Amino acid sequence: MPDTTPLTPMTPHEAISAFSYLRAVQANDVDAAREFAGTEPRMPELLVDAATRIVVPVTALPGPAAGEPCEDTFALEALGRIFLTSLRIWAQAGPDTAEGIARAVIDFTQQLLTEDHEDVTDTLRQLEAVGVGQALDAHPAPDGAYPVRLSIA
Repeated sequence: MPDTTPLTPMTPHEAISAFSYLRAVQANDVDAAREFAGTEPRMPELLVDAATRIVVPVTALPGPAAGEPCEDTFALEALGRIFLTSLRIWAQAGPDTAEGIARAVIDFTQQLLTEDHEDVTDTLRQLEAVGVGQALDAHPAPDGAYPVRLSIA
């Protein structure tokens, strides 16, 4: 049975940190990845949180309005849960697991979300834009704060 517990929204800082780290690892930019991980000791947990926001929409069973799910749908949903559970367990081992978790998320993204004509970098940028947008919606700036324009490049 799918987990229907709503996700606690990431903060904008958490979303930006997690996706910046993912993109640095994907680009094999060791120095940038090390810097991002060094400034955020909870990086493995943030990566699992970001992965959950990527995996669940892709693997979730369709709602009743979508018709009867097929056996492949059940298998995909189960594999998504197993993948996320494995990442959560892995993250508990500490900060040194961040790169392995990032590589697993990148591979998932490449295998299931990246079209033949796309690069995984483009897909990660799109996912980052959605993730940061959701975080900003969930954590709006206080009244009177200066507007901040984020450029996810």
